[in-house]
Amino acid sequence: MDKLGTLGIFIQVAEAGSFVAAGHRLGISGSAVGKAIARLEEDLGVRLFNRSTRSMALTEDGSFFLDTCRRIQTEFEEAQARLSRSQAVPRGQLRVSLPLAGMLLMPTISAFMRAYPEINVDLDFTDRLVDVIEEGFDAVIRTGDVKDTRLMSRKLGTFRHVIVASPAYLAEHGYPVVPEDLLQHRCMHHRFANSGKLEPWPLVREGREIRLDLPVTTVTSTLEPLVYLAERAFGITCLPPFAAVQEVAEGKLVSLLDKYIAGTGTFRALWPTSRYLSPKVRHFVDYMAAHLFKS
Repeated sequence: MDKLGTLGIFIQVAEAGSFVAAGHRLGISGSAVGKAIARLEEDLGVRLFNRSTRSMALTEDGSFFLDTCRRIQTEFEEAQARLSRSQAVPRGQLRVSLPLAGMLLMPTISAFMRAYPEINVDLDFTDRLVDVIEEGFDAVIRTGDVKDTRLMSRKLGTFRHVIVASPAYLAEHGYPVVPEDLLQHRCMHHRFANSGKLEPWPLVREGREIRLDLPVTTVTSTLEPLVYLAERAFGITCLPPFAAVQEVAEGKLVSLLDKYIAGTGTFRALWPTSRYLSPKVRHFVDYMAAHLFKS
């Protein structure tokens, strides 16, 4: 078991790129990590990393050994999972990557944390395309299609965007009745962090897409500011429904042009391909699929 633990330290160093960063993940000091790697290299009789004052990179032997260690770790985790009884309490650290808008999913995630207190959740919020395997994530939640063949996925649910504004804004500027009316309004947009492009508003009429050169009054790279500004009568915005469900229910925002909004977005959970899903990941994915759009 001690040797297996050392292999786990080696994997973390390879993924994190430094002793200190690996130590932060593992909850031990960087010097302890460095000593463990030095002992491992001595036992194997090879150098696993090329080190300099500024960087650390795997040697050819290190790359080969990393692939082997990942297989060993995966097989060990699969064996553990298979030996676990279905009623066993899932536990351990669960590292999850979410989009920046994932803050709006926190009611469901916090409910999961209450339901499974033995699971320690490490949440990373970013809109960049993370490498699930190389960066050591147990699971990732994203919208859109899956293109990485190394990953398994499960659809958590679909959603349709909503166009919203505050009652105060509508009292002053009037209600848009058809999509073309938006051309006379203060439109606030979300910009994708990866591409820098504005997220399109999915407008249709009788099944056909409506393309409008909407005014661009305000642009933000995350959704929360759009909700805040819309509540305070700064303009009209288009959001995924979970971003504004509470505000609409409380009457702080009004849903507009519902019959002209088409298509659905999809939330998916992704995790590294494995023949057997670990209990902590399985329970997380199952819980999110069951509760994400019901919370």
